Formats: sequence, structure tokens, C-alpha cells
Amino acid sequence: MMQIRPVSDLRNKFTDIEKVVQNGDPVYLTKNGYGSMVVLSLDAFSRLTEPEEYIMDVADEAALYTDKRLTHDEVFGSIREGLNA
Repeated sequence: MMQIRPVSDLRNKFTDIEKVVQNGDPVYLTKNGYGSMVVLSLDAFSRLTEPEEYIMDVADEAALYTDKRLTHDEVFGSIREGLNA
């Protein structure tokens, strides 16, 4: 859920803002009634700025829960098949 707060909340209610962003939601901060900045968790920021790195982190996490591994030819062969279909 989108939250819009005055920039003074960053100082006065930091813990509340921190809880919101740790749940994955951004907090939009205003100054004098106008948008000023957005606060994001590090995870959300990483997804925006480094999508490939985030995808690799997700893959690494998934690999912890299975013993299945694919060879280079298996991975790229299935991609080639999909492209040529």
C-alpha cells in the first residue's frame, strides 16, 4: 500500500517508516505539500537498479532447496528451442 508522509516523519517517525519499507512498500515523502523523495528498502532498491544481480540472488536461494543442476547445454538448448519455436 502506498504511503505518503511529510519529510519530517523521516526524523520523527523513522521506526514507522522503516517498518513500511522493510515490508517491501515505498514511502513517498513530501515537503511543503510537494513530492520530495522516496524511501525504499535496500532489497527494493537493488531490484530496481540491479535486476540481473537480484535474479541471480533469487536463483542462488532456490538452489539451496534442490539438488537438481543443469548443464550449460541443457539451459541454453531449451532457450534456443523456445526461440526457434
